[in-house]
Amino acid sequence: MRRRPNISPHLVFLILLVIPSLSYPFNLTLNNIPTQVYFSPNGGCTEAIIQEIDRAKTEILVQAYSFSSQPIAEALLLAHKRGIKVQVILDKSQRSGKYTSSTFLANVGIPIYIDAFRAIAHNKIMVIDQETVITGSFNFTRGAEEKNAENLLIIKSEELAKIYIDNWNQRKGHSDPYRARY
Repeated sequence: MRRRPNISPHLVFLILLVIPSLSYPFNLTLNNIPTQVYFSPNGGCTEAIIQEIDRAKTEILVQAYSFSSQPIAEALLLAHKRGIKVQVILDKSQRSGKYTSSTFLANVGIPIYIDAFRAIAHNKIMVIDQETVITGSFNFTRGAEEKNAENLLIIKSEELAKIYIDNWNQRKGHSDPYRARY
C-alpha cells in the first residue's frame, strides 16, 4: 500500500486563501516540503522549469501531453549533453505532429516513448534527481507560457518523487519507443 504525502486539508485551504495576496513566484513550505507555485500567462513557468533542469545532476523523467517548447527542449538537450539521463513519455498525439520537440529530442538521442494505452496521456510532469517534482496544468508549450491560464508546482520531496517515478515506470511499461523523423 502506498503512503500518500501528509498534507492537511486545513493547510490546503489556508494556502488557497493566502495565494491571491502573494507575488510570483510563490515560495511555500508545506509540512516542511519546499514548494514553488507559478501561474501563466507570463508567470515564469518556463524559466522555472529550465532552472530546475539546469540544476539536474543525474536524471530527468518527463511525461507530457503536449511538448513543443523550444526553450525546454533545448534545456533537456544541454542536460543530456552534460551526461544527465533524460527520458520522455508523450501522448500519442505527438506521433503525428509536425517537427516537434519530441522529434528534436529523439533526433539527438534522448529516449522518447509514446503512451497510447489510455485515450489521452494527459500528464505534465518532470521528476528530477528523484527529489524534485514539477507538475500542474502547464503543458510544455509556448502557448502555455504566453497565452493560457496555467499553473505549475515545483515540489522538493523524495517521498512524492518516488510516487511519481513509480507512475512514470508504469506508463513506460506499456509505451512504445518513438521513432525519430528527420
